[in-house]
Amino acid sequence: MATVRQSVDVNVPVSQAYNQWTQFESFPEFMGGVESVVQRDDTHLHWTTKVAGQTREFDTVVTEQQPDQRVAWNSVDGVEHAGVVTFESLGPETTRINVEFQWDPDSAVEKIGSFFGADDLQVRSDLKKFKEFIESRGTETGAWRGQVDSTPQSGEVFGSGTNAAGTESGDEGAGI
Repeated sequence: MATVRQSVDVNVPVSQAYNQWTQFESFPEFMGGVESVVQRDDTHLHWTTKVAGQTREFDTVVTEQQPDQRVAWNSVDGVEHAGVVTFESLGPETTRINVEFQWDPDSAVEKIGSFFGADDLQVRSDLKKFKEFIESRGTETGAWRGQVDSTPQSGEVFGSGTNAAGTESGDEGAGI
């Protein structure tokens, strides 16, 4: 398993940085190699990526989401990976975004790229693009303030989401 850890400081309040990050379908605007992200519901995402000429499709599930604090995920098929993004307020107008994930490079190209740090460089570049994206806009493109708890309840596979009002997250729809 390869591990990637990168951080970036953005000059926006923590809520603005977090709100934008929850707009998963906007990821292709600042993430290299991400062709599309389709949010199927509050916690399920379908990804299409193209790296080194190879197109991949896979699904992920958001396992934890705490407004202004963290978003965690796991893959459910395809590329094996899991990670967390945390948001740390450094002041009223500055936020540190920390990204950490582990993934299992599959092809020879992925393994070689990971060995030489291409995945770290890509994430660093993506975070720099996110910084430019959110700072240049002046506001986020949307927000989903729902909460997802990864602790499975009786009979549940991934736990239930509860939004800021305390109702089931499905009552408000997806975070797009």
